[in-house]
Order: sequence, then structure tokens, then C-alpha cells
Amino acid sequence: MTDTALTITRDGAIATVTMNRPQAFNALNTALRDALRRAVCELENDAAVRVVILRGAGRGFCAGADLTEGLNPPVHQQIETEYRPILTGIAASSKIWIAQVHGSAAGIGAALALNCDLVCMAEDATLYLAFAAIGLIPDGGNVWLLERAMGPRRALQAILEGGKIPAQEAQDLGLVNELHPAETLDAATQAMADRIATGAPLAAAAAKRLIRRMDGLSYGDAISAEAMEQTPLSNSADFIEGVMAFREKRKPVFKGR
Repeated sequence: MTDTALTITRDGAIATVTMNRPQAFNALNTALRDALRRAVCELENDAAVRVVILRGAGRGFCAGADLTEGLNPPVHQQIETEYRPILTGIAASSKIWIAQVHGSAAGIGAALALNCDLVCMAEDATLYLAFAAIGLIPDGGNVWLLERAMGPRRALQAILEGGKIPAQEAQDLGLVNELHPAETLDAATQAMADRIATGAPLAAAAAKRLIRRMDGLSYGDAISAEAMEQTPLSNSADFIEGVMAFREKRKPVFKGR
């Protein structure tokens, strides 16, 4: 898919989604929100794709909502109908989504990045919780994402002060996976995607489902949830291929079935 707001490119099992409003730091206007919703659906239905890289064109990842359009009252309805399908679509996707963050991921742009399964970030990039400066609270799941990573006290302080979280602090807090110099961020993110794409896609999807559920489970329930995922995986052709490759001392070729 290609339009003025967003592009999708494919390279084997890896798709790259590029938000393409560099003049507005990829602020989420109506056109870009619509394009993102369509992209999430399109890629989920593409059996050839195993990993998706989400990035922004120009000098930053995403400046958040495009306030030049104003807010459409009631705001809660706009969030539910226009933003939630993007964020929950990524969370529920069977693909592994990697956010490639350079410059700034601000406002709901931070939620978009942190909601991805993995995050590669430039060493000079920041997460900017810009809501306090305009008298709002974080939305798009930002409060949940921050509390889960930082704990309630540090998350509340970050929300109330509305500050920028530098890349190193974001990694120390567990918000991002890898930091790289800005000039090598593209290559490093691609390398991560390549590593994941060669793994077993059914197992990757199962691991993602489990990770997304863990907060609401007791230890015993977690064991049961893992067990329920393990049964269909152990009956898959990929499991047979993995065992054969191990015995034959070669690299397995997983086909997602």
C-alpha cells in the first residue's frame, strides 16, 4: 500500500510501514490514522509477512496527534473509533511489530511506539509525554504502558511533569530493547527483524499472546496458559522441522505450519 500519508514496503517476510508526513513530524492527522488502520489489517492478512517495522520519515518518529485539526468532541469517542483500532490491532496481531524510533516519539506517538512488541531507538531520541503541557493526561494506553514498565510512582511523576525520557533512561526502565547511533538505526532494526523472521512464526505469535496476558494471570494460571499454547505447537510441522534440524546439526527452515 502506498499513499501520501503512509507507505508499506516488503522484503521477504519483513514489511516496513513508514509514516510519511515529515513536514509535520508524522503527526497523526485523519489521513494518517486511516492509513495506519488499513495497514494493520492488510499486514495481518498477509501470510507472507512475519515481522513489521514501524518507522517515521524525516526527523522524528511521530509528534503525536495533529492538533492543527483540533479535537473532535466527544474526544473519548474519537479515541475509541480512530486510535484504539490501530493500537489494539498491533497488540492482537500475530506478527511481531518493531518500532524504530528516532528523533521524538511524543504524545500518542509514544503510545504507538511502546505498544509495539519490540523497540529499537536511536541514542539521541526521546519519548516525550507532552500531555501535561496542554492540560491533558496521556491516552492511547500510555498510562497502562508506563505504569507497567516504570511502576506507579515513577509513571505518575513522568505524567505530571510531562518531561522527555531520554533513550538511555528509556532502556534502563525497560521501555525499549536496543539503542543504536542514529546513523546505524535502520541497519540495526533490520538486523533484529531478520533474526526474528527466521524463527518459528507460530511460536513467536504464541509467545506474544502469552506476554500480553501475563499481567492478569496468577503463576498457576500462567503455567496452564503456556501448556495450552504448547499443545498445538508440538503438533506443528515447524516443531518436527526444528527437531530434525537439531538432530542433523543444521539451521531449521520454519514455514509457519
